[in-house]
Amino acid sequence: MVMFMEVLYLVIPCYNEEEVIVETKNKLKNKMNFLIRNKKISNLSKVVFVNDGSVDNTWNLICNFNKEDKLFSGIKLSRNFGHQSALLAGLMSVVSKADMVITLDCDLQDDVEVIDKFVDEYFKGNDIVYGVRNSRKKDSFFKRNTAVLLYKLMKLFGVEIVYNHADYRLMSKKAIISLGNFKEVNLFLRGLVPLIGYKSSIVEYERQERFAGNSKYPFKKMFNFAIDGITSFTVKPIRFIAGLGFVIFFVSIGMLIYTLIRHFNGETIIGWSSVMVSVWAIGGLQLLAIGIIGEYIGKIYLETKARPRYIIEKDLDEK
Repeated sequence: MVMFMEVLYLVIPCYNEEEVIVETKNKLKNKMNFLIRNKKISNLSKVVFVNDGSVDNTWNLICNFNKEDKLFSGIKLSRNFGHQSALLAGLMSVVSKADMVITLDCDLQDDVEVIDKFVDEYFKGNDIVYGVRNSRKKDSFFKRNTAVLLYKLMKLFGVEIVYNHADYRLMSKKAIISLGNFKEVNLFLRGLVPLIGYKSSIVEYERQERFAGNSKYPFKKMFNFAIDGITSFTVKPIRFIAGLGFVIFFVSIGMLIYTLIRHFNGETIIGWSSVMVSVWAIGGLQLLAIGIIGEYIGKIYLETKARPRYIIEKDLDEK
């Protein structure tokens, strides 16, 4: 049947992953060979590692994988462009060769055993399949609750994202081509992909412990990631500031009337504490407002420059 000839590419961004990449390669090889033997995917299918400016031995290992087995290929970016740009570089580089592409992280936390389910959902007519964690039991109390807080914060400000979904997803060729129409320099794929609007579904999986190495997403980076997501997809924070400004303006009118009444009644107003509190409160609010507006201006600044989102130094498929 034609459906068995579909070509699947796996795209894995890598940044200093020498401790884990060999184990990742072995697990993915077993899974891909299983799918090929069972005629669920074409034997032209491949695994592509995207080296995002690693300073360790990651790229040399990728080159060795390619020499040993043509199932594996690699893309080397000229420097570290960031996780989202590395993902996009991989997607756009393989879209002409693949019918469907699955992106996943290199740290083996994304369960490779559910790749079969992604493929099954694709054959059911879904152009996008989201990998969604079924629980966060393995996270620390702090990480679990801060992650939930950040998701809720983004949702509050109008960012449409799939809850508990990172970047483990399948996209059809059609969906990737449509993603290429989005020209943002400030990439937030978790927010961009749902905007495509094609038929989609969800595959639940249990996220594993990291096999080796350190997490590339500590809380500070996750927080910055959330800020990028919010400021890239919604102007609600600015509207919130405007609304808060109106509230404070009306409160100040009320305080003015109250002060004048007390003045004409001859009552002494000590007022030092209230004045100091007001000055600090208004000053803090102004700095916060300037900071948020500055974040948006910074985004505009980067977008108008239209610098390349990634630069490919070498593609092992194009020797």
